[in-house]
Amino acid sequence: MANVPDAPLPVRDGLNPTRLRMPDTGPWPTVLGYLVARFPHDETRLREKVATAEVVDERGQPITESTPFAPRRFVYLYRDPPVEKRVPFEIEILHRDENLLVVDKPHFLASTPRGAYVAESALVRLRRDLDLPELTPAHRLDRLTAGVLIFTVRREVRRDYQSLFDQRRVTKEYEAVARYDPDLLLPATVRSRIVKERGVLKAYEVDGPANSESRIELLEVHGAAARYRLLPHTGKTHQLRVHMSSLGIPIHGDNFYPDFYDVAADDYSTPLRLLARSVEFADPCSGVTRRFASVRSLDWPL
Repeated sequence: MANVPDAPLPVRDGLNPTRLRMPDTGPWPTVLGYLVARFPHDETRLREKVATAEVVDERGQPITESTPFAPRRFVYLYRDPPVEKRVPFEIEILHRDENLLVVDKPHFLASTPRGAYVAESALVRLRRDLDLPELTPAHRLDRLTAGVLIFTVRREVRRDYQSLFDQRRVTKEYEAVARYDPDLLLPATVRSRIVKERGVLKAYEVDGPANSESRIELLEVHGAAARYRLLPHTGKTHQLRVHMSSLGIPIHGDNFYPDFYDVAADDYSTPLRLLARSVEFADPCSGVTRRFASVRSLDWPL
């Protein structure tokens, strides 16, 4: 994860302030003029926020109506969160100590605020429910993936634990339910080059040196379906979903791979049968080996 400087505004109601970088050049005489041009539908609220000193620069100094436009500078403000329908699934806490909070995330709940899911994310829910304003994810899970998700509790240890994931010093085990193919020889290691372009929903495989690797093992057969153990060596976006699809056994409930089909945001009838079963690592603070495992299970498709 990128090492972003601490914001000059505190977390409020579980939400970080938004950080905006002003362009290199522009015709706007003031910072407020730039903000209004960028968010014209929010002009009234932006002017209210400036009037109440809720928009600040990187030093924490309030932006006023006359603050000059400053190229490449940052401003911080609280955006009004969207009105959201509650995702009707609860977070289970697996472990909590002075440094870590480990949870069992349900399907359909985003790990962190993004797009239409802001308050309805694991991070914001937990900050609010547990009064932990410094809570920060050490890694992320896709919204549709359930299982073990680790947060740091204090900013002093944040980078230590995030580095474990950045440097691949974590052993992660997933489980998935997909079609059973008796002709598929398993276990198998899949290596490929995966590309995920900004603004494009799906990742895809291209020719070239491999930048992703997953080991796929068969655990159990249940009629026409099977349960698989997935051991990713790398962490590309949608890697396990792409690799399972490339083997001809896309994960049950995957509406992205091999072909995308639309699913309503409040349709919880067919969860993606992908579970982050466990995470294991040497604790960077104590040196002790730690393992956390999900207590969730994956249903067989009907």
